[in-house]
Amino acid sequence: MVEPHPPTSSKPAVELWLELLLFRSRWLMAPFYVGLVIALAGLLVVFAGEVWRELAHVPTMTPEAGVLMALSLIDLSLAGNLLLIVILSGYENFVSRIDAGDPLERPHWMGKVDFSGMKMKLIASIVAISAIALLKAFMRLAEGEPVDDRHLAWLVGIHLTFVVSGVLLALMDLLASKSDKH
Repeated sequence: MVEPHPPTSSKPAVELWLELLLFRSRWLMAPFYVGLVIALAGLLVVFAGEVWRELAHVPTMTPEAGVLMALSLIDLSLAGNLLLIVILSGYENFVSRIDAGDPLERPHWMGKVDFSGMKMKLIASIVAISAIALLKAFMRLAEGEPVDDRHLAWLVGIHLTFVVSGVLLALMDLLASKSDKH
């Protein structure tokens, strides 16, 4: 059996084995990332279905309907990007480094996005997704479609909540980075 630390450690054996167990428990996160890969595949199926449904209407679409179609596809794409960031960054930050063969195929951000960076990318994606949902509602309103005022107010409120949360997270990260204890 492999020793958890070099034999020169002055820690009791129980403590060494506990630390080894705790360190190896990071692998319990791997199934979560596999589940997110399955969710990404499901999102691809939804995206393909959306493209298929919309292609039939393209010849008769108004410019506004075309923009709404594009916004829906962008929304799904952003959700996919969000999943990919969480999968790859989370795995590399909390489980193990990914050795995927050719380093030229590796996205430039992999291995460089720490937990703080991942938080900011997540909130930025959520704000963008929220903004697209809000823009779609406003576009429907501009086309003369009935839009429930209460629903629209909720969309605005939720979007503003995400924006304020993002700004506060960025401010907290900025303050933490200037702290000597960080």
